[in-house]
Amino acid sequence: MNKISEVVIKPFEKSEYMKPYTMHFTQNGRKRTWDLLRVHDCVAIILNNITRNKLVFVKQFRPAVFFGSIPEEDRELNTEVNLEKYSPDIGITLELCAGIVDKNKSVAEIAKEEILEECGYDVPLASLEKVGSFRSGVGTSASLQTVFYCEVTDDMKVSEGGGIGDEIIDVVEMNVDEVKKYVSQANVKSPPSFMFALYWFLYNKV
Repeated sequence: MNKISEVVIKPFEKSEYMKPYTMHFTQNGRKRTWDLLRVHDCVAIILNNITRNKLVFVKQFRPAVFFGSIPEEDRELNTEVNLEKYSPDIGITLELCAGIVDKNKSVAEIAKEEILEECGYDVPLASLEKVGSFRSGVGTSASLQTVFYCEVTDDMKVSEGGGIGDEIIDVVEMNVDEVKKYVSQANVKSPPSFMFALYWFLYNKV
């Protein structure tokens, strides 16, 4: 996963995943502007393997986290990043099984697909318990993220997971004590939705 090479940051061109906009508006009589990003909504799933009392997560390299971890003075465009100075490991995060909402399906159906693709469990739709939905990235994108809770067993495991296409995903398991220790760190390399979901789990399911 950390075998990253030839990293070059280039100016934004065109993307099927995000579109930049600028909103012009008047607030309390004052004209203002705000830069926005239109991105896909997404789903995330708290997976609990009740056969072995383990929570199931995914680990992957996130280019945005890697880029954000490099000091501004070293973010030179069109110049290869010094990977001896900035290890790709700084861009590897621990997250919930998740995916974008880009199909004409319900969020529960997409969650079921992501569980199979990323973690290898084939779960019935009825096993997905909706935790809630919230807006993430409220300063830029405000995409809607829906979180589910799902209990799985070893019998539901039909593949190793790891994602599809060019995805490179490691499946990681932790028991409750390990989760508590992880979220108690001063610097957690996971997104806010991960923290929200785990605190919900620890409060409601433990």
